[in-house]
Amino acid sequence: MEAIATQHPDVLLLRPRVFGDARGFFFESYNRKVFAELGIDAEFVQDNHSRSARGVLRGLHYQISQPQGKLVRVVAGEVFDVAVDLRRDSPHFGRVATFRLSAETHDMAWIPPGFAHGFLVLSDYAEFLYKTTDYYAPASERCLQWNDPALAIAWPLEGEPLLSAKDREGLPLAACEVFA
Repeated sequence: MEAIATQHPDVLLLRPRVFGDARGFFFESYNRKVFAELGIDAEFVQDNHSRSARGVLRGLHYQISQPQGKLVRVVAGEVFDVAVDLRRDSPHFGRVATFRLSAETHDMAWIPPGFAHGFLVLSDYAEFLYKTTDYYAPASERCLQWNDPALAIAWPLEGEPLLSAKDREGLPLAACEVFA
Protein backbone atom coordinates (compact mmCIF):
# COMPACT_ATOMS: atom_id res chain seq x y z
CA MET A 1 0.00 0.00 0.00
CA GLU A 2 1.36 3.39 -0.99
CA ALA A 3 0.34 6.59 0.84
CA ILE A 4 0.17 9.65 -1.40
CA ALA A 5 0.05 13.19 -0.02
CA THR A 6 -2.94 15.43 -0.74
CA GLN A 7 -3.38 19.18 -0.23
CA HIS A 8 -3.84 18.43 3.50
CA PRO A 9 -1.12 16.56 5.44
CA ASP A 10 -3.65 14.51 7.46
CA VAL A 11 -5.72 13.33 4.48
CA LEU A 12 -4.04 10.50 2.58
CA LEU A 13 -4.72 9.01 -0.82
CA LEU A 14 -3.99 5.29 -0.58
CA ARG A 15 -2.93 3.23 -3.57
CA PRO A 16 -3.18 -0.53 -2.99
CA ARG A 17 -0.99 -3.04 -4.74
CA VAL A 18 -3.31 -4.63 -7.32
CA PHE A 19 -2.65 -8.08 -8.76
CA GLY A 20 -4.40 -8.65 -12.07
CA ASP A 21 -4.47 -10.99 -15.00
CA ALA A 22 -6.94 -12.19 -17.64
CA ARG A 23 -9.23 -13.53 -14.88
CA GLY A 24 -9.62 -10.19 -13.08
CA PHE A 25 -7.84 -8.62 -10.12
CA PHE A 26 -7.19 -8.93 -6.39
CA PHE A 27 -6.03 -6.44 -3.76
CA GLU A 28 -6.16 -5.99 -0.01
CA SER A 29 -8.50 -3.08 0.65
CA TYR A 30 -7.77 -3.13 4.38
CA ASN A 31 -5.07 -4.65 6.54
CA ARG A 32 -4.85 -3.23 10.08
CA LYS A 33 -1.10 -3.84 10.37
CA VAL A 34 -0.31 -2.16 7.03
CA PHE A 35 -2.54 0.81 7.86
CA ALA A 36 -0.87 1.22 11.28
CA GLU A 37 2.51 1.29 9.53
CA LEU A 38 1.15 4.18 7.43
CA GLY A 39 0.13 6.03 10.61
CA ILE A 40 -3.56 5.12 10.41
CA ASP A 41 -4.30 3.39 13.69
CA ALA A 42 -8.08 3.34 13.50
CA GLU A 43 -10.71 0.91 14.67
CA PHE A 44 -13.57 0.72 12.19
CA VAL A 45 -17.07 0.00 13.56
CA GLN A 46 -19.37 0.47 10.57
CA ASP A 47 -19.34 -0.06 6.80
CA ASN A 48 -21.57 1.99 4.47
CA HIS A 49 -22.39 1.59 0.77
CA SER A 50 -24.14 4.17 -1.40
CA ARG A 51 -25.07 4.34 -5.07
CA SER A 52 -25.65 7.69 -6.73
CA ALA A 53 -26.34 8.99 -10.24
CA ARG A 54 -24.22 11.40 -12.29
CA GLY A 55 -24.31 14.92 -10.86
CA VAL A 56 -25.32 13.89 -7.34
CA LEU A 57 -23.37 15.83 -4.74
CA ARG A 58 -23.40 14.38 -1.22
CA GLY A 59 -21.98 16.53 1.55
CA LEU A 60 -20.19 18.14 3.08
CA HIS A 61 -21.16 16.03 6.11
CA TYR A 62 -19.70 15.58 9.59
CA GLN A 63 -20.79 14.55 13.09
CA ILE A 64 -20.03 17.08 15.80
CA SER A 65 -20.27 14.90 18.94
CA GLN A 66 -19.31 11.55 17.41
CA PRO A 67 -16.71 12.48 14.77
CA GLN A 68 -16.04 9.76 12.24
CA GLY A 69 -12.78 8.92 10.57
CA LYS A 70 -13.52 7.48 7.13
CA LEU A 71 -11.73 5.09 4.81
CA VAL A 72 -13.45 5.73 1.46
CA ARG A 73 -13.33 4.09 -1.96
CA VAL A 74 -15.32 3.74 -5.16
CA VAL A 75 -16.20 0.25 -6.46
CA ALA A 76 -18.11 1.38 -9.57
CA GLY A 77 -17.73 4.66 -11.44
CA GLU A 78 -15.85 7.80 -10.47
CA VAL A 79 -16.25 10.63 -7.96
CA PHE A 80 -14.62 13.94 -7.10
CA ASP A 81 -13.96 13.64 -3.36
CA VAL A 82 -13.59 16.50 -0.86
CA ALA A 83 -12.43 16.73 2.76
CA VAL A 84 -12.39 19.94 4.83
CA ASP A 85 -10.51 20.31 8.13
CA LEU A 86 -12.94 21.53 10.82
CA ARG A 87 -10.57 21.20 13.79
CA ARG A 88 -10.28 24.78 15.05
CA ASP A 89 -6.98 24.03 16.85
CA SER A 90 -5.44 22.59 13.68
CA PRO A 91 -2.86 24.73 11.85
CA HIS A 92 -4.76 23.63 8.72
CA PHE A 93 -8.26 24.65 9.87
CA GLY A 94 -10.48 25.25 6.82
CA ARG A 95 -8.01 23.67 4.40
CA VAL A 96 -9.58 21.60 1.63
CA ALA A 97 -8.23 18.39 0.08
CA THR A 98 -9.69 17.19 -3.23
CA PHE A 99 -8.98 14.14 -5.37
CA ARG A 100 -10.68 11.72 -7.73
CA LEU A 101 -11.53 8.19 -6.71
CA SER A 102 -12.57 5.55 -9.22
CA ALA A 103 -13.17 1.85 -9.56
CA GLU A 104 -10.54 1.83 -12.30
CA THR A 105 -7.67 3.06 -10.11
CA HIS A 106 -8.74 1.31 -6.86
CA ASP A 107 -7.38 4.30 -4.92
CA MET A 108 -8.83 4.92 -1.47
CA ALA A 109 -8.63 7.85 0.93
CA TRP A 110 -8.23 8.22 4.68
CA ILE A 111 -10.16 11.16 6.12
CA PRO A 112 -9.51 11.56 9.87
CA PRO A 113 -12.14 12.49 12.47
CA GLY A 114 -12.75 16.23 12.58
CA PHE A 115 -13.24 16.67 8.83
CA ALA A 116 -16.32 17.37 6.74
CA HIS A 117 -16.57 15.04 3.76
CA GLY A 118 -18.47 14.93 0.49
CA PHE A 119 -18.31 13.83 -3.11
CA LEU A 120 -19.68 14.57 -6.58
CA VAL A 121 -20.48 11.71 -8.96
CA LEU A 122 -18.68 12.16 -12.30
CA SER A 123 -19.70 8.92 -14.05
CA ASP A 124 -23.19 7.71 -15.04
CA TYR A 125 -23.39 6.32 -11.50
CA ALA A 126 -21.00 5.53 -8.69
CA GLU A 127 -20.99 3.04 -5.85
CA PHE A 128 -19.16 4.42 -2.83
CA LEU A 129 -17.97 2.31 0.13
CA TYR A 130 -16.67 3.67 3.38
CA LYS A 131 -15.61 2.35 6.74
CA THR A 132 -16.17 4.62 9.75
CA THR A 133 -14.52 4.86 13.15
CA ASP A 134 -17.78 5.75 14.93
CA TYR A 135 -21.43 4.94 14.44
CA TYR A 136 -23.88 7.08 12.50
CA ALA A 137 -25.54 9.53 14.91
CA PRO A 138 -28.27 11.54 13.13
CA ALA A 139 -28.69 14.01 16.02
CA SER A 140 -24.97 14.83 15.77
CA GLU A 141 -24.86 15.21 11.98
CA ARG A 142 -24.04 18.64 10.54
CA CYS A 143 -23.65 19.91 6.99
CA LEU A 144 -21.08 22.39 5.73
CA GLN A 145 -22.23 24.38 2.67
CA TRP A 146 -20.80 22.62 -0.40
CA ASN A 147 -20.32 25.87 -2.32
CA ASP A 148 -19.16 28.19 0.47
CA PRO A 149 -17.01 30.85 -1.27
CA ALA A 150 -14.61 30.78 1.71
CA LEU A 151 -13.67 27.20 0.79
CA ALA A 152 -13.19 27.91 -2.94
CA ILE A 153 -13.74 24.26 -3.91
CA ALA A 154 -13.33 23.83 -7.67
CA TRP A 155 -16.12 21.28 -8.15
CA PRO A 156 -15.99 19.88 -11.73
CA LEU A 157 -19.66 20.65 -12.32
CA GLU A 158 -21.64 20.90 -15.52
CA GLY A 159 -24.69 22.86 -14.36
CA GLU A 160 -26.24 22.50 -10.92
CA PRO A 161 -25.62 19.41 -8.77
CA LEU A 162 -28.40 17.13 -7.53
CA LEU A 163 -28.67 17.83 -3.79
CA SER A 164 -30.72 16.49 -0.91
CA ALA A 165 -32.78 18.98 1.10
CA LYS A 166 -30.24 18.62 3.92
CA ASP A 167 -27.35 19.47 1.61
CA ARG A 168 -29.16 22.51 0.19
CA GLU A 169 -29.36 23.86 3.77
CA GLY A 170 -25.67 23.45 4.64
CA LEU A 171 -24.08 26.30 6.59
CA PRO A 172 -21.03 28.34 5.56
CA LEU A 173 -17.83 27.60 7.46
CA ALA A 174 -18.14 30.85 9.44
CA ALA A 175 -21.51 29.67 10.87
CA CYS A 176 -20.72 25.96 11.39
CA GLU A 177 -20.11 24.19 14.65
CA VAL A 178 -16.51 23.01 14.53
CA PHE A 179 -14.19 20.84 16.61
CA ALA A 180 -12.02 22.32 19.39
